[in-house]
Amino acid sequence: MIPFKDLLLVAFYATLAAFAVAALALAALHLLRGRSVAVQLAVVSAATVLATVSGILMISYLMLLSDHDRSVVLAVLASAGVVAMAVSVLLGRRLVAANRVLVEAVRADRFQPPDARLPAELAELSRELEAAYDRLAAAHEREQALEASRRELVAWVSHDLRTPLAGLRAMAEALEDEVVADEGTVHRYHGRIRVEVERLTEMVDDLFELSRIHAGALRLSLRRVGLADLVAEAVAGTEALARAKGVKIHGDVREGLPVQVDAGELGRALRNLVVNAIRHTPGDGAVHIIGEVRDGEARVTVADACGGIPESDLPRVFDVAFRGEAARSPGGGAGLGLAIARGIVEAHAGRIGVANAGPGCRFEVRLPLYCSALGVRP
Repeated sequence: MIPFKDLLLVAFYATLAAFAVAALALAALHLLRGRSVAVQLAVVSAATVLATVSGILMISYLMLLSDHDRSVVLAVLASAGVVAMAVSVLLGRRLVAANRVLVEAVRADRFQPPDARLPAELAELSRELEAAYDRLAAAHEREQALEASRRELVAWVSHDLRTPLAGLRAMAEALEDEVVADEGTVHRYHGRIRVEVERLTEMVDDLFELSRIHAGALRLSLRRVGLADLVAEAVAGTEALARAKGVKIHGDVREGLPVQVDAGELGRALRNLVVNAIRHTPGDGAVHIIGEVRDGEARVTVADACGGIPESDLPRVFDVAFRGEAARSPGGGAGLGLAIARGIVEAHAGRIGVANAGPGCRFEVRLPLYCSALGVRP
């Protein structure tokens, strides 16, 4: 049996030799860091064999190993080293081949996970690449849809601007050239000019609001507001329009827990929904605004009597500049109200949707509830 002192000495010199070889191997790997994985695996395999051989030679030098034993051990190590190098080369070639398959899949027009069986790490990378390509494709589709909606918006706004501007120019020229001289007509022209200017101002405000939403520049000043107050303000702000058209408007709050919102912005979203409902409801119809708490959410529902929306149009109702055929009427706005409402609601971490129900359609806003001054959800 080897004395314990000699065993410690063997361990020390073997470790010393291994560290020396490891340092050389790390230096070689650093120099070859840009080379193939197969080459680096060969370096690792060679370093393992050399570390063992150097340890044996060190022990032999200390005369702790006979010449016969040293020859036997070195022969065994040489055989093991050849096998280790062969395995490393084969593994490296396999990794290189798998990597080449993955690279070819990435270079394709549309990434598809390779059919070949990949090592676990490369298989995980393939899955992540597929998910990234799916996200890029979805983002590209959203970008195309946004660009299409922008082009549509420009076309629609150009049309809606051209009509009032032409009227304003005609009336201004008539007043300037004194073609219109009687006091009643002059007064009527002045009133009409004021109405058209207000309409253009509203359109510009809507465009500015929508640009802020799309740019992510909408800054919310959140505070606790009663659900009943939001509904009451929406009714009060649109009552004159409803009365002028002969539409009945009803507001009801079944449960008035507070919500943490920007009262001005969310109030604008609700008014847009109610105004849209009034404009599309016939004179003998009614618009109902209902606030309630259900399933841990505050919900505000705006139901009208517009006769319903075609099923094919429902997914596009909140798109920029979408108005549908029935909405192509003077005074109908630039088709931005619902798009603005959606942007404001989503900025509040809420959801908005529409569905046909009864004599018309029902718009529903869902918002998270806050039931304490600390803003803790129930």
